[in-house]
Amino acid sequence: MSGTEAFATAAGEAVTVGYIGLGNMGAPMAKRLLDWPGGLVVCDARAEAVEPFTAKGARAASTPAEVAAAASVISVTVLDDAQVRAVVAGPDGILSTARPGTVVAVHSTISDTTAVELAATCESVGVHLIDAPISGGAMGAQQGRLAIMVGGTDEAFAAVREPFARFAELVVHAGEVGAGTRMKLARNLLHFISFTAATEAQRLAEAAGIDIRELGKVVRHTDAITGGAGAIMLRETTAQLAETDPWFPILSHARNLGEKDLSLALGLGDRLDVDLPLAVRALAGLGAGLGVGPGDISTAFQKEHA
Repeated sequence: MSGTEAFATAAGEAVTVGYIGLGNMGAPMAKRLLDWPGGLVVCDARAEAVEPFTAKGARAASTPAEVAAAASVISVTVLDDAQVRAVVAGPDGILSTARPGTVVAVHSTISDTTAVELAATCESVGVHLIDAPISGGAMGAQQGRLAIMVGGTDEAFAAVREPFARFAELVVHAGEVGAGTRMKLARNLLHFISFTAATEAQRLAEAAGIDIRELGKVVRHTDAITGGAGAIMLRETTAQLAETDPWFPILSHARNLGEKDLSLALGLGDRLDVDLPLAVRALAGLGAGLGVGPGDISTAFQKEHA
């Protein structure tokens, strides 16, 4: 079977799919493939993780090699780079039995260089590896509402769209192999910086006598309406804007509001003796980050604290 023929087959519902790694994320994702028309083959080091799947008709495999002997599209959700390497290229790994045209999707968050290296190893034997990290957490997996960021060829992306649609609401083709992981790292950078900012906001609120649990309710409610930090991620580039650009007045308005509120929060922090380093950095960098340059409040603040 040629690579093109294999992809054409993999894009249909008749192929068998495999799932390796049935942990907190993998299990609910694989569960949504139990009624896949071509059948499901599962593999996990823990027998108790496999049993609920075999009880509902899935086939069990004791090694990744056994999965690859049966499946043409294989999802991998294991812990880290080392485990991914072992699953794909180890002695009992996928490559020991995989047929040309097989598509291996790595959902684990690994180094983008690992994804590129493994994809090259797979390509040498006609197997196609894509990096397909996920966003949405355990709740998104349980609800089938994940976002998946895929790095790979157009053909490989086409091969996985139908099975991925079973457990994801959004499947994005980020680019070549490695691009999915790079997108995930940028997404998680925002995620954990936001967590750090949330802890700073909590410290300010707590010092001001505010119930921080109620603050959390307000944040979650309004972010669900406005889109949170992602609401500004609409432009194709981070380059600075010309004043004639249609985005300039919109983002200038956002900067002005942001600088005003950051300045007020910093004033409150000063009165309560609460250090707010992220707020200071945000006031200095918000306008430049939005592409419109600093506003009057930021400029005055920088001069005052020079």
